[in-house]
Amino acid sequence: MHGMHYEGMIIRPPSEADSILLQVTVGCSHNKCTFCGTYKGVRFKIKDAAVIDQDIDYAAENFRFLKRLFITDGDALILPQARLTQILSRIREKMPWIQRVGLYGNAKSILRKSSQELEELRDLGLGIVYLGLESGDAQVLQDIHKGVSRERMIEAGQRIRAAGIKLSVTALLGIAGLERSLQHARATGEVLSAMDPNYVGVLTLMILPNTELAEQVRRGEFRLMELPELLRELREMLACTNLTRGLFLSNHASNYLALKVKMPADKDKALELIDRALQGDVQLRPEWARAL
Repeated sequence: MHGMHYEGMIIRPPSEADSILLQVTVGCSHNKCTFCGTYKGVRFKIKDAAVIDQDIDYAAENFRFLKRLFITDGDALILPQARLTQILSRIREKMPWIQRVGLYGNAKSILRKSSQELEELRDLGLGIVYLGLESGDAQVLQDIHKGVSRERMIEAGQRIRAAGIKLSVTALLGIAGLERSLQHARATGEVLSAMDPNYVGVLTLMILPNTELAEQVRRGEFRLMELPELLRELREMLACTNLTRGLFLSNHASNYLALKVKMPADKDKALELIDRALQGDVQLRPEWARAL
């Protein structure tokens, strides 16, 4: 055995930094978002069962000290139910010490599963699903070719929560451009409130050279936002987000202002902090230190 089999670029959420990474799909089933350069030129495919099984065996031998496992790539939830339950059962059998399995799920693949199927996955150890919302604004979702409506996004998020699986949702500052900035922030807050996730992860848009969005910037069709504008957008988004209980985070490396807001208790304090940052009273992450 020579380690895990990885193809292409493997990405994972910041919170899965200490997880075993098990690749079951290569690429992303949608792969049309204008801002994303992760899987350009990669044809989506599901990996061979034998290879996945070998990787689970290898991890069971070599990663006994890791308590979490993350299934990659872009959209592992697209797998047929029988295949997913097999994988989760095998993980449980070979690695009974794993406390949580997570994966990325897009709205379409979540909505293709019945409530019973989602509950079955939960019972087999699926503990968290990461959903890329990016924006709750119908126009923005269309512009970035997300391939799903705001209503379907909400429905997908609610389905995960109803199945007793934790939900982590990402939103993207700057993705609407300047003109729609506050509409995007408000609409995103509304959608997040409707989903009521356990975690909200806010990232700041960074333009990648090989993307459609980079072309739009070059042609002058999309205007990048300056720091104060991004902070105002963050403030508006947080102000419009109401969670029963959860964490609102902007601790990703792309962000200028790192927030970890326990909702609802710390919300007002966090809004005050953003106001102080807008007045120039708070140390922000310097441009050179930002990363994807």
